[in-house]
Amino acid sequence: MSRLKNLDDSSIHYGFYARFVKQPLDFIICLLALIILSPVLLVLCLMVRVKLGSPIFFKQTRCGRDEKPFEMIKFRTMTDARDENGNLLPDTDRFTKFGDFLRNYSLDELPELLNVIKGDMSIIGPRPLYTFYVPYYTEEEALRHAVRGGITGLAQVNGRALCRWNERFAYDVKYARNITFANDLKILWQTVYKVFKKSDIGIPSVTEEGGLHIVREVQRPDHVIDTEINNMPKFVQHVDDKK
Repeated sequence: MSRLKNLDDSSIHYGFYARFVKQPLDFIICLLALIILSPVLLVLCLMVRVKLGSPIFFKQTRCGRDEKPFEMIKFRTMTDARDENGNLLPDTDRFTKFGDFLRNYSLDELPELLNVIKGDMSIIGPRPLYTFYVPYYTEEEALRHAVRGGITGLAQVNGRALCRWNERFAYDVKYARNITFANDLKILWQTVYKVFKKSDIGIPSVTEEGGLHIVREVQRPDHVIDTEINNMPKFVQHVDDKK
């Protein structure tokens, strides 16, 4: 049963496109993209294996539609370099120029095409975040999970890394309330434009604020879940990499 059942979704308007066209169209587009991009994906797989190690793919549990968890797939962008005691080095020491290249051009996101084909995600939608964040959304912000998360979304083309938490969620809810083909097409075009221009990269972002649980108190106590956070990025745990 959906954990969103008690939310007031009276302002959500889903037309024919959102109800019957969006998911099948996502499937077809991503399947064709995988076929067309297969040579590029093969080269990237080989380069990731050689330059960064294995496994080639990085999987992480994220929150999907109806707040159900799923495994999001990306190319790895860091090595597994460790210190003399066998502990992983700080993230900044495990980044490479190749990893930065993958992130700057969003190539690490390409494996998410598989998530779309599986039905876990959509091409356009709110970016899936950690399941650990679920209790920290307000009832209004939880509407972002009334739809499938996306590879890109309204927040990503309106600031990308620049967006703070409140801004990001406001864009997510705005999108979830009114899904149209025209809006999806516009977001897709703006995404391509920003990726090629490398817009909004390396500037103040939610990473400076810290994890959502750092900047907020629990908003929905009844949604508190027992989630392991040790494997999350250190900025989420609010740990200083230099220590």
